[in-house]
Amino acid sequence: MTFPKTLRVYLSGGMEFAKGEGADWRRVMEEWVLKNLGHFAYNPNKESDEYLAKKYPTGRFRDLKNEDIEKYTELVRDLIDSDCREIAERSDYVICNWDESAQRGAGTKGELTMARFVRKPVYMVTQMKLQDIPGWVLGCATKTFRTFEDLQEFLHEHYSKEPTHN
Repeated sequence: MTFPKTLRVYLSGGMEFAKGEGADWRRVMEEWVLKNLGHFAYNPNKESDEYLAKKYPTGRFRDLKNEDIEKYTELVRDLIDSDCREIAERSDYVICNWDESAQRGAGTKGELTMARFVRKPVYMVTQMKLQDIPGWVLGCATKTFRTFEDLQEFLHEHYSKEPTHN
C-alpha cells in the first residue's frame, strides 16, 4: 500500500533586515499549514538556528559580519546551499512574505528565483504596491495576496481535502 506524499512548503521572506529575523509570521504559518493542510513547513529561522548552534555556538552570528567577514561569508554560503537544496529537491511550493525587509535583502530574491527555475509555485503575500516590487520578483510569483488570511483561504481551497465552509 502506498500513501500520498506529505507536501512541504518553504517559508521565504526577509531575515537579515527583518524584526526578529522574520520569525513571528513563519511560526504562525508553520503551525497553520500543519494544522489545516497537514503540510510540513521548512522554516529557515529554525534551520538556521540549528545550523549556527553547531557551527558557531559561541556568539551572535550577525556580529560576525563586522568582526570576521570571511567566517561570516563561509557560514552564509552553507545556509544558501541548504536553502537551495530544500527548495529544489524537497519543497513543493513556497510562501513568500514580501515586505521592506525582503526588498532590502537578497536571500528572498534568490529563493524566489530558485523556486521559479525549478517550477515550484510561489505564493506571495505583500501589502506593498505591486508597482514598487522589482519586476524580477513579480515574475517569480505565481500568485499574490494582500493578506495571510487571503492566502490561507486559497491554500485551503487548493490543497485541502475538505472544502471550506463559510
